[in-house]
Amino acid sequence: MPDLTPLLAFRWSPRAFDPSTELNPEEAASLLEAARWAPSAGNRQPWRFALGHRDDETWKRVLTCLPVDDQGWARHASALLVGAHTGDDERAAYDLGQAVAHLTVQATALGLHVHQLTRFDRPGLALELDLPGEVHPLVVAAVGRIGDPFTLPEELRRREVGLRHRHPVADLLLA
Repeated sequence: MPDLTPLLAFRWSPRAFDPSTELNPEEAASLLEAARWAPSAGNRQPWRFALGHRDDETWKRVLTCLPVDDQGWARHASALLVGAHTGDDERAAYDLGQAVAHLTVQATALGLHVHQLTRFDRPGLALELDLPGEVHPLVVAAVGRIGDPFTLPEELRRREVGLRHRHPVADLLLA
């Protein structure tokens, strides 16, 4: 395999989070700063975030909008971060993806992990957080430190401790 920075090579999306650790203010600021510096078409920076720390009101509102099976493990994350974009164009969603990717790499640098979820009640979350009509939630990211995979249900535990798989680069090339 070609050289890859450890920040990317060791990034992964766990479901087992340590329920005893918290995201401190410096870590939260660092993650949001990384997102802030992501590339953006015309420097529009159409991303918006709502950050809830475990058991605060924002965290509770976000958690209730996740599917029940995801709530079971996501409730152990130190934080739940909503990533939203302004505008209805694909470019805004793409730029938000860039910002979340930057945030994810920064999390890895801090010894944190991020698991992104796109399956959630978007209209319900917009209502719960009282988002303006032009702000569209696209992703919820669970953030925290690695926990014990043996606290997960059997099916999730197998996925958690199994080998990671990626398609070969040749399979990703269109021409």
